[in-house]
Amino acid sequence: MDSDLDFWTAKALLDWQIEMGADEAIRDAPLNRYALNDTPARPAQPAAAPPDPITVTTDAPAIAARAANAATDLPSLAAAMQAFDLCDLKRGARNFVFADGLPAARVMIVGEAPGAEEDREGLPFVGRAGQLLDRMLDAIGLSRRQADPDLAVYITNVLPWRPPSNRTPERPEIELFLPFLERHITLAQPDVLVLMGNTPCQALMGRAGITRIRGQWAEVLGRPALPMFHPAYLLRNPTAKREAWADLLALKARLMSQP
Repeated sequence: MDSDLDFWTAKALLDWQIEMGADEAIRDAPLNRYALNDTPARPAQPAAAPPDPITVTTDAPAIAARAANAATDLPSLAAAMQAFDLCDLKRGARNFVFADGLPAARVMIVGEAPGAEEDREGLPFVGRAGQLLDRMLDAIGLSRRQADPDLAVYITNVLPWRPPSNRTPERPEIELFLPFLERHITLAQPDVLVLMGNTPCQALMGRAGITRIRGQWAEVLGRPALPMFHPAYLLRNPTAKREAWADLLALKARLMSQP
């Protein structure tokens, strides 16, 4: 086998062999299976006890909360999240995705989870949806590349790891990373939150149904929060851009009225 294979190519080859029916690796020495019946059977070994599911589901969020609360600034929060190993998503993702933009920005945008492009680059909102988001922000004078906090945005996601096949984050995953997200908002101290899509609304507001709640201001962690369509939704449903534009204007008006 080529020793230069990367992890993902090797995994794809292994998955293909399993699908073809391979159930055992080739050994260094040949095995005479006709002689197996003459081999004394090994005494049965007691099966290892499975992990207690209650302990796993109960302790993981508590451990996450302790790690999040111990972070005193954004770099230490990022380090704590990256070191947190009690989430299976980490094992299948390529890169940790923390945030982008200006941490001191007045506006903090919260999305759902990294996609394929974000997973490759280690930054949120860099694929087609991210390009649309940049154009939307530019239309009201905001940018993730601005150095002026009044004109900048700070962007993160509910989850820092990409779910398989870009699936929607599951409730246990959302609950697991909620302490980190809440601590992230507290440390960044934005004036306004923008919640893009159902996942951040479910995480921070306890509500879903973005088509019903978009454009309705709420309060999250003592800050005004505006639910909006995720740019990926707008790519699939261009007719919803009219509502998205109305929400952008509402965001701009809020920023102008709240110096």
